Amino acid sequence: MSNQFDGNDQGPQIPEFKLPNVNLGKLRVIVPIGILLILALTSWYTVNAEETGLVLRFGQFVRETPPGLHFKIPFGVERVYKVAIQRQHKAEFGFRTLSAGVKSQYSTKPYREEANMLTGDLNAAMVEWVVQYRITDPFKHEFRVRNVDETFRDMSEAVMRRVVGDRTVNEVLTVGRAEVAHEVELGLQELCESYETGITVEQVVLQDVNPPDAVKPSFNAVNEAQQAKETLINQAQSEYNREIPKAKGGALQTIQEAEGYALDRVNRAQGDASLFNSIYLAYRLAPEVTRTRMYLETMNEVLPKVENKIIVDSDIKGILPLLNLNNAKGGK
Repeated sequence: MSNQFDGNDQGPQIPEFKLPNVNLGKLRVIVPIGILLILALTSWYTVNAEETGLVLRFGQFVRETPPGLHFKIPFGVERVYKVAIQRQHKAEFGFRTLSAGVKSQYSTKPYREEANMLTGDLNAAMVEWVVQYRITDPFKHEFRVRNVDETFRDMSEAVMRRVVGDRTVNEVLTVGRAEVAHEVELGLQELCESYETGITVEQVVLQDVNPPDAVKPSFNAVNEAQQAKETLINQAQSEYNREIPKAKGGALQTIQEAEGYALDRVNRAQGDASLFNSIYLAYRLAPEVTRTRMYLETMNEVLPKVENKIIVDSDIKGILPLLNLNNAKGGK
C-alpha cells in the first residue's frame, strides 16, 4: 500500500460545527431573574415555635434567632442550623419502639447487647431503660461535641453499666430500681456538663429488668421460694402479733386482779383492826355497857337461827323432866 498522496488529495476532512443562535435579549432578562430568584430563596428562613436558629457566617457562629421569619445574607454566606429546644427527646436502650399507640410495638432482639449487663454479685441481667432529656444550650449541642447523639448514648450506657455493676441482681430487679434510675440520672447529667453537650437530663426510667432467658426458669423458682418464705414469715408474724398481745393482756389482767384482791384484803384487815380498836376504846370507857351491848348484838345474830326457843328463869330448879327435851329433839 502506498503512503503517497495524489496532488488532488486534501487529507481528512474536519466537520464544521455551527453555534446555536443565542437571543441576547432573552439572556439579558433570564439571568437577572434567576439571580433575583436565588437571592430571594437564600435570604430568608423560618424558625418553628419549638426551635431556635443558629446563624453561621463563613462557618463562624454570629447570632441566635428566636422562632419566626428572619433574613440572612444569601448565596451561602450565612447558614442556619435549627435546633429543637422546647421538645422533649427520648433515647431508648435495649429496645426500640416500632409503633406507639394504645398497643405499642417494640423490637428487642437486635439490641440485646445494650441491655446485657453484669451486676456486682457476678450475675447477668437484661436492663432496658429510657432517658428523657432536653437541649438547653443549642450552641454547645451543635458545636462543642462531634456526633453528640452517639456520644450521649455512649455516656448513658457507660453510666448505667457502672451503677448496675455496683449492686446485686436482687437490688436491680426489685427494691433498688428507683435508686438505680436516680443515680444514673445524676451521673449522666454530670457527664453532660463535663462534656459540654448542652443537654439536661430530665428523667431516667428503667423500662424492664429481667434475668437472661437461659436462667429465667431457675430465677423464677428462686423468686417463688423467696415469696413462699416471705408468706410464712408474715403468717408467723401475724400469729405472733395476735397471741403475744393476748397473753400480755391476760397476764396484766391477772396481775391487776391480784393487786385488787391484795388491796381489798389489806383494807379489810385495816378496817377490822380499826373497828376492834374503836370497840376496845369504847369498852375501856364503859366496860359494863359495852359488854351488855356486845352480848345483845351477839344474841340478836344467834337467836334467829334457833328454831325452838325455851326461856326459863335462871333461878328455877327441877324443870328438866317437864320439858321433855328428847321428844322435842326427835320431832325436829
